[in-house]
Order: sequence, then C-alpha cells, then structure tokens
Amino acid sequence: MAERWATFGIDLHLEPTGPGLRRGLTDALREAVRTGRLAPGTRLPSSRSLAADLGIARNTVADAYADLIAEGWLTARQGSGTRVADRAVPSPPIRPPSPRRTPGRLPYDLVPGTPDLASFPRAEWLKAARRALAAAPHDALGYGDPRGRPELRTALADYLARVRGVRADPERAVVCSGFAGGLRLLCEVLRARGARTLAVESYGLDAHWDLAARAGLTTTPLPFDTLGTRAQDPGTADAVLLSPAHQFPLGGALPPERRAAVVDWARRTGGLILEDDYDGEFRYDRQAVGALQNLDPDHVVYLGTASKSLAPGLRLGWMVLPPSLLPDVVAHGGGLSVSVLEQLTLAEFLTSGAYDRHVRAARLRYRRRRDSLVESLAVRAPDVRITGIAAGLHAVLRLPPGTERSVVQAATWQNLAVHGLSRFRHPATATTAGDALVVGYATPPDHAWTGTLDALCRALP
Repeated sequence: MAERWATFGIDLHLEPTGPGLRRGLTDALREAVRTGRLAPGTRLPSSRSLAADLGIARNTVADAYADLIAEGWLTARQGSGTRVADRAVPSPPIRPPSPRRTPGRLPYDLVPGTPDLASFPRAEWLKAARRALAAAPHDALGYGDPRGRPELRTALADYLARVRGVRADPERAVVCSGFAGGLRLLCEVLRARGARTLAVESYGLDAHWDLAARAGLTTTPLPFDTLGTRAQDPGTADAVLLSPAHQFPLGGALPPERRAAVVDWARRTGGLILEDDYDGEFRYDRQAVGALQNLDPDHVVYLGTASKSLAPGLRLGWMVLPPSLLPDVVAHGGGLSVSVLEQLTLAEFLTSGAYDRHVRAARLRYRRRRDSLVESLAVRAPDVRITGIAAGLHAVLRLPPGTERSVVQAATWQNLAVHGLSRFRHPATATTAGDALVVGYATPPDHAWTGTLDALCRALP
C-alpha cells in the first residue's frame, strides 16, 4: 500500500477538519475551490489516489467528490477525470500591486544536501526543453521581468498552491538562483531597510549564516528542545530563518502551536519570517506538512528550490513575497541571474505533469533507501538510534556520548564521506543536541548504495 501511495496520481494538499472524515474532506475541498486555491479547470486526483494519500477509504473520497459535483463546485466527465468547475469564485486570492557542498574524493558518499544525481530525468527534461524553446515568444530571449519569466511564475504559483498549500500569486513570485541566491537577495534587502539581526535555528548550514554575515546581518541562534526550535520569541531579531516543515539537519517539523506563535510574533513586531521549504515534497509516512506561509502571506517569505527534487546544478529557486517586500526585491535584481531557457523548461516540466511524475518516483526510491537504512542498522548496529526519518533525504543517527569524532574518522577509514551533527551547530549555540551522524541517504547512486551502506555499518560502534 505504501509503495502504491508514492507512485500513482497527482499531489493535492488538503487538511480535512470537522466531526467526520467525509464532511471534513468535503469542507476542505469546497474551501480550496471557494478561495481560489484550486483554480477552475484544475484536475483533481482520482478517488483512489487521494484516498491512498490521505489514508482513508476510497468510498469516502468518492462520496465527497459526489457531494461537490452535486453542489456545482466540481465536474466529472468520462475520460477527463474530476475537475474544478468553471464558475465564478466568490473570494479570489488577494492580488497585490503590480547546503553548499564540495564533491568528496571518497568512493562512498553520505554527505547530506544532494539528491541522487544519476536519477535526474534527462530524457524528460530534454523533451520539456525542446517544447519550451519551440513555443517561447521572441521577447522571452530579452532582458525580461526581474521577477522571472511569467510562464514559470504562473506554473509555480499553481503547483505551490496545490501541493504545498502556499497562498501563491504569480505577481508576487520571484525566480532566483537557487535557495542561496534567494537568501542572499533577501539579506541584502533587509540590511538596506535597516535590519541588523537574523535569528536562525541552532543547527543549520554555515553557508546560510555566512551569506547573512556578508550582507551585514548578525545571526543569533534560537533555543531548542525535544519538540524542536523554540521560535515563538525571537527577541529583538528583525527576521527569522526557519525550516518548519522539516528542520535541517535534526529532521523534525515545527509543532502547530509554535508555528502559530512565531507568526503572532511577526504580526506584533512587524518582523519577517523566511521559510526554507527545501524538501517539502518528500514525506513518507503521511501527507506533507503544509507551508507556514499559508498562515500569514504578509509576514512570511516562502522559499523553495529544485535542488533536492531535481538537481542543485540547475540553480533554480523561487520566492513568494509579501506585497510590502516585492518592490525592494525587484529593485535588487530579482531573477535576472537565472537562465531564461532553464526557467521556460521548468515551467513546461511543471505544467506537463512531468515534475509530479518525477517527484513521486523519487519519493518511492528514497523511501526504499530509508527503509533499507533502518533495517540494516537494526540488525548490524542495534545501539544506534535513528531519528528524523519521516521526511526528507537524510536521517540522524544518534551515537553514544563522546563518540562522534571517532565514528567520523572510522568512516574515513572505510572510504566513506559523512558529517557529524556538530558540524551543523551554530557557534553561538549554548546547548548541544548530542553526538550523531547526519546521513544523506539520497546522495549515492543506486549502484553504489549497497557498498555505501556496508561501509557505514562497519564504521558504527
């Protein structure tokens, strides 16, 4: 059942609420259509696919679809599937005014931050590139809009609304050169607006902290506990950088009450939340956690990237900005650093459904890797506890106190590149999360996975 869930259909983010499954699902779908998050003509997953994704009975989904068809919200035609009805939407969305890593030399690699590059969909990408280039207007090859090509911004807005629950508008979307390019741009804008301090998670990527420092911002780490980052009170910080759907590297999701609390802080103080949704598509045991941006698009910047879903070498990222921030970001150059051809290709990849198919196939492949890792450790290293495995492309292997450095050294003797958790600790963090390895199980190509896993198990205590 779990593997079928990962392979068929298209993705749709829903959060059913209410006294019963059928009513909760019906209300959630109706609200998504009513508010314009699901645009007229949008094709919905089959009842079988959505039931598998939500972990509910197929009849429940079929009954909810039938109710909404009877009410006129949806339509169903033979061969065309179930779609959002072509009707006026009473409450349309608000329209505003117009880990960097160095390739290792070791034969086995579990350094997190990179997908399986051998699985990049070259043939499908090439087909999309040919179609996109053939259809591109002549002016697409000019200097263009600093926000990026409208084809890609429109495709991203539709995709993010459907899959991540983002309140996206093409007018507020900006294409950037990967996540790092977007973060650099935002830090420069914040500093120009008078910001001094960026609050960050206690464990994260030093490359991000360095970007902030080069822009003139001081980074201060937020405290954490067993529930994750305590982001509800960033103190005097002007902005907060969070990975709420899947914290890197510890792996947890920010609890709902803390999500609400940090948004309340932003509203009270006028602060800004930078949401790093670096691998939001990869959730294995239940539907992915929705984007924090949905709680308050006026105070949350949503940042996404194709680096984990496709490849970091594409240097494709995107931001969905609050209206108040958009003019300054555009003035700083926006998406002019990203190849137009790559933008058009990704737009075609998204609208054709090839991106959905690739992500779902990758999700199944990485889930199998994760399961293989868990099973091998249970047999060959039973004293090592594994955490952070519900989502993403990496896991945290908890080690006995005081052993992290020796295990990393032992891994080197096994020709294995792997990072200890301490490598990701902010230098100003007062507490430690303990000794552990951060294992990027998506990194090795398929043919090297068995050897890499064997090398890891030999290095563990």
